[in-house]
Amino acid sequence: MSSQMSMNVVSGSHDHGRSQLTGLNWAAIAGGVVFFTWLVYAAYFGHREAAHEGHHVPAIWACIPFVAILLAIAVLPLVPATEHWWESNQNRLVVSLFLAAVTLCYYAFTEGLATVTTVLEHAVLAEYVPFIVLLFSLYVISGGISLRGDLAAHPGTNTTFLAVGALLASFIGTTGASMLLIRPLLQTNSERKHVTHTVIFFIFLVSNIGGCLLPIGDPPLFLGYLRGVPFLWTLGLFLPWIATTAVLLATYFVFDHFMYRKEAVRDIQKDETQRQPLSMRGGINFVYLLGIVLCVGLLDPSKSFFGLFTPFPMMRELLMLLLVVMSLKTTPSGVREANQFNYHAILEVAALFIGIFICMQVPIALLNHYGADLGLSQPWHFFWATGSLSSFLDNAPTYVVFFETAKVMPEAGDALTLLGGATITTTLLKAISLGAVFMGAMTYIGNGPNFMVKSIAEQSGIRMPSFFGYMLWSVCILCPIFVVVSLVFL
Repeated sequence: MSSQMSMNVVSGSHDHGRSQLTGLNWAAIAGGVVFFTWLVYAAYFGHREAAHEGHHVPAIWACIPFVAILLAIAVLPLVPATEHWWESNQNRLVVSLFLAAVTLCYYAFTEGLATVTTVLEHAVLAEYVPFIVLLFSLYVISGGISLRGDLAAHPGTNTTFLAVGALLASFIGTTGASMLLIRPLLQTNSERKHVTHTVIFFIFLVSNIGGCLLPIGDPPLFLGYLRGVPFLWTLGLFLPWIATTAVLLATYFVFDHFMYRKEAVRDIQKDETQRQPLSMRGGINFVYLLGIVLCVGLLDPSKSFFGLFTPFPMMRELLMLLLVVMSLKTTPSGVREANQFNYHAILEVAALFIGIFICMQVPIALLNHYGADLGLSQPWHFFWATGSLSSFLDNAPTYVVFFETAKVMPEAGDALTLLGGATITTTLLKAISLGAVFMGAMTYIGNGPNFMVKSIAEQSGIRMPSFFGYMLWSVCILCPIFVVVSLVFL
């Protein structure tokens, strides 16, 4: 999910954005034609140069489409002139496919159509399809679970919500856990005036840091799993996970206790008297979520299923989609409507990542060739480099970039053997994983659920900080913790 991408769960404004800013579509098309013409010209001469040198290492400038799509994700939602235009998934898909086509044209002119076929097989069939099917399955199934209630909004109650969410995030994904818990948490705090800090810590813990124990927890880790990292390897991140989670929960409890004392007496009395026990509908979907975990963990096409058979390609994805269909058929009516469920957020991920997966083949090829010369050598280098980019770009492709860099580094310590025989130093993989997952919490655009939670909170009348206002919170609270993590665990 990646991913980040601003996810607006309110779809009513999308048509307005398209009708109001159609001129930008034409501008984008005109600019695209100019850029495409330039690319064809450059690729032609790049092909002649590559043929002369006798190798097919991509040119540095061929990374432009990859950089462009990440900058579009990070910048366009923040610019008033493009904010509404970018809310349309159709516009996102046009940008994504155009930049993907640019990358494929580069490969066609420099290496031939056979290479284009290889790139598509690797980027789309081997990575994109499993990635998007997993996210789609978790998104739809978790959307069929409705948790409602209004408890007394004591600091202990809110801290418990955050703790449960941080644990669930690894098992139903950060998106699933965020969607499941944010509304009952907001309903519980509806009588309080000071709630902004609770939503911010929710983004820290449930939408990001909680998802590092299993590959289904956060998109970057699933991409690592697709690249040969064993399914249960991420359980080895337990110590930094529990330490970071415990410190954040303790920090939140103290802070919320202080803010609770600032609430008006009438609001506290109202909160104590207007209660509604927690109730859940759609519990059957937890069975389907367990099925998703088992599919990912056990049905690997490259491995035998307990010596009985070898799963055929896409068997895992087909079974996950079957579980989605079962969820849609058996979830009690009205549950998804109560959750204000729609497909906009997951369609956004699908539209953007088809371009990301194709465009990132160029930087991956470059890193395979030049990665050892980048000057990154220590685990903490990878932790902060991965985390810094994950804060402002999407953490899934950022993870892949540094994963590929670490693969070509000389082994220093224990090495993990991946599928296909490649190896990666365990400490570097640990640093990359923690950096991508943890520092996705640094900005609203670092990970998919962040902006979605912000949007839901604002719909509930909570005034959330601006982009840089949120960063002030994350820098002051998270950065000191991450410094300790890099010193103690890496």
